Amino acid sequence: MRLLRSAALSDVAEYAYGAVVPPDSQLVFAAGACPLDEDGVTVAVGDYAGQARQMMHNLETALAEAGARLSDVVKTTVYVASSSQQDLVAAWQVVRDHFGDHDPPSTLLGVTVLGYHDQLVEIDAVAALSAS
Repeated sequence: MRLLRSAALSDVAEYAYGAVVPPDSQLVFAAGACPLDEDGVTVAVGDYAGQARQMMHNLETALAEAGARLSDVVKTTVYVASSSQQDLVAAWQVVRDHFGDHDPPSTLLGVTVLGYHDQLVEIDAVAALSAS
């Protein structure tokens, strides 16, 4: 995969502006990872960062089922149930830290409500596995 950057675009975004995957790649579409524990209970009620940590753990677990890792992710969308930019940033910092040096294109947005009781964050991802 090749992450795209452009000198013509601002460098304030903490992610690449695009990604290109080889034509022989196998794509993995991960369902929205939620901040649920093994029993299906929402963790860290009221804590955006705490929920984001569980959400990222669950994303890593789901990707592993397909033989993928975070470094294989080519695109994410992060949903935060808040109209406060501060809450979005709190969740994003956890996501960014989990990805480390790998900074796939991402969309971060505030939404009104998410699917589970007390849920504040969710992430979906697309990963690409090499055919070799």
